[in-house]
Amino acid sequence: MLVKQIEVGHMGNFSYIVACAETKKAAIIDPGGDKDRILDFINEQGLIVEYILTTHFHFDHTEEASALRQETGARLAMHEADIPYYQQEVDVVLHDGDIIQVGDTVRLEVLHTPGHTPGGVCYYAEGKLFTGDTLFVGDSGRTDLPYGHRPTLGASIRRLMELPEDTVVMPGHDYGPTPTSTLRQEKRHNINAKEYEFYTP
Repeated sequence: MLVKQIEVGHMGNFSYIVACAETKKAAIIDPGGDKDRILDFINEQGLIVEYILTTHFHFDHTEEASALRQETGARLAMHEADIPYYQQEVDVVLHDGDIIQVGDTVRLEVLHTPGHTPGGVCYYAEGKLFTGDTLFVGDSGRTDLPYGHRPTLGASIRRLMELPEDTVVMPGHDYGPTPTSTLRQEKRHNINAKEYEFYTP
């Protein structure tokens, strides 16, 4: 599985390109800005974009989603609970437990992780967890915005902590001291670990 992390937009956002090395088929996760930078990498690598996957509906994660959908012919996917708040067309309605097949080898599992938004999701594949605004390096998503709910977010993160500890956290923003982390590190060092009851010394 090929994974490329690209910083986009004006809020330290991360967009990801995930691709099947054998077929060159790819998915873009959270295209929150800088469409041309994303397309440059896709073209350089000769990738064929099948999906545009969103972790939630907020503009800083979806700004370029519609334009990339038009330019690449990819299908745009969003969880059913966030679709009412998104003003563009969605092709694939996501549910917890869905599998997004990219090419022959990449299988992204959809994990519904509400709390930051009602339809927030993470994507899990091959030991990598794309967390959007659910979990950051050292922190977690805001719950003081419309439709946020702190206890719900805590429950969502506790669910993520049931995955293997060496799972690599690929966050939606560059807010931490490093661009990625692991669940093991977050259990020990995340500022919300004790409040959300996933702290492990």
